[in-house]
Amino acid sequence: MNLNNLTPAPGSVKREKRIARGQGSGHGGTSTRGHKGAKSRSGYKTKIGFEGGQMPLQRRVPKFGFKNVNRVSYKAINLDLIENLAAKGITEINPEVLKENGLVSNNDLVKILNRGELKSKVSISAHGFSASAAKAIESLGGNCSKI
Repeated sequence: MNLNNLTPAPGSVKREKRIARGQGSGHGGTSTRGHKGAKSRSGYKTKIGFEGGQMPLQRRVPKFGFKNVNRVSYKAINLDLIENLAAKGITEINPEVLKENGLVSNNDLVKILNRGELKSKVSISAHGFSASAAKAIESLGGNCSKI
């Protein structure tokens, strides 16, 4: 232990410097707000992105592109993941089972895609199927049902 590495015990320093408690505090007078102007007044607030009258960044940058409000996005589940579930003994697969196994979230729409190889007969209900995935499932005697 040396003088250069002394620190207070954790939790023993309870507050930072007290502002506006007189000149002896080192933060009296203007109370660290400077002199005059809107920032020195009480009740001062600025809008988000305000840059002191300069044109804000979000208005300077050009806008481009297109966002389709009707887009439907699916969470892709491939046949190799379904084969892993089938290896655990799960033959009835639906979004609830996928959620329990941590593969999808609550409001995800599920689409089954054809990556990997399926070796087990499974019954799957999902929001969408690729044509090749549905063919692979049904060729093994499985069942594809769209929700």
